[in-house]
Amino acid sequence: MQNAWDILAERGFIYQSTDADAMRKLLGEGPQTFYVGFDPTGNSLHIGHLLPIMAMRWLQKCGHRPLALVGGGTAMIGDPSGKMEARPIMTVETIDENVRCIQGQLGRFLDFGEGKAQMVNNAEWLRNLKFLDFLRDIGSLFSVNRMLTAESVKIRLQTSLSFLEFSYPLLQAFDFNHLCQEHDCRLEFGGQDQWGNIVAGVDLTRRLQQKEVFGATFPLLLKSDGTKFGKTAGGAVWLDPARTAPFEYYQFWRNVEDGDVAKLLAYFTALPMEEVRRLGALPSPQINRAKEILAYEATALAHGPQVAAQAYLAACTQFGFADPRGEIPTSSAVAKITPEQASQAIPSVEIPRQEMAQGMGLLTLMVRAGLCASNGEARRLVQGGGCYLGDTRLQDPRATLTLDDFPESGEIMLRAGKKTRKRIVLQ
Repeated sequence: MQNAWDILAERGFIYQSTDADAMRKLLGEGPQTFYVGFDPTGNSLHIGHLLPIMAMRWLQKCGHRPLALVGGGTAMIGDPSGKMEARPIMTVETIDENVRCIQGQLGRFLDFGEGKAQMVNNAEWLRNLKFLDFLRDIGSLFSVNRMLTAESVKIRLQTSLSFLEFSYPLLQAFDFNHLCQEHDCRLEFGGQDQWGNIVAGVDLTRRLQQKEVFGATFPLLLKSDGTKFGKTAGGAVWLDPARTAPFEYYQFWRNVEDGDVAKLLAYFTALPMEEVRRLGALPSPQINRAKEILAYEATALAHGPQVAAQAYLAACTQFGFADPRGEIPTSSAVAKITPEQASQAIPSVEIPRQEMAQGMGLLTLMVRAGLCASNGEARRLVQGGGCYLGDTRLQDPRATLTLDDFPESGEIMLRAGKKTRKRIVLQ
């Protein structure tokens, strides 16, 4: 089996490491336990969390054992890394609820079967620490002078950094020591902004456990224009379907910049790198097919293949298929979804042909189709320009539809807004 370190390096996951050669050697010697931490500051993970999750998937696929640490203890302080001001203090009840939500989401990406990945919560060992014992046993091993050189501390000292936040690296370092002692965990991975915390954990664990342990970080994910990836005009893109609908999630990936496609395919799909490079090098407009593949694969991972297929078909029905003839080869399962399936993927409503022959008001049809709850809602939608019959925008709420408005097939698409549509079928 290929060394996991080589896979991560080839796909661009490695940014910094305490000892790259030693980590590669260790990962090649047999199954190793590693951990990645997740901060429960919200009740959902977002796209910014996906890079470490995908790295964990590759490591697990190569036979290594992930510990997914959710910071129910450290969240009571708040990590100052990458922040210009202190995080709001959350109640214990809020933190615990966020932990439960995040644990459920991680289960979609990692195999938590018996003897495989394991969820751990540092609240179990941090909340019951005795302050004086911790200061004496752990605090005595940290140099304030060295802590002040950390970039995250330098930035915050320009504004205000409380002792509460200043103590955060000690607790994260203690996590690594605890996991090494209890689970023989010898590797920690995290985001680029966690480098200082990871190095502190490596140093502390080596001193207390007398073992060789290592750490590495993943790069900060930026778009080709240098701005942060994973943000939209409406804010973060969430993994929780209640916060970011699967269709919107799909569209986020479908609309990435051309120059980012190869990098994102390498990070967020399991496609072979040869295929990733080929798809990422496609010229415009063929590059749009690579974006469809990226969007399908990313949505299938977060929400399942069936939901991803529905999002793909709905988007392509609205905006067109980038490769309707299947001329661009791909190993992605999206290749098995044909344009002919598009109409079947959209809910349909049957209307008696005789009833339509007599004429039916547009507002009545929209309510019958379930696109609006009332005539008043339908009227506002039509007047706002959000109603389409086929490709034609309808803006007259007094309009009456007849058989003449239907094609010979007896089927036509009625759409309310950007995403909600029904297939009207004459019976």
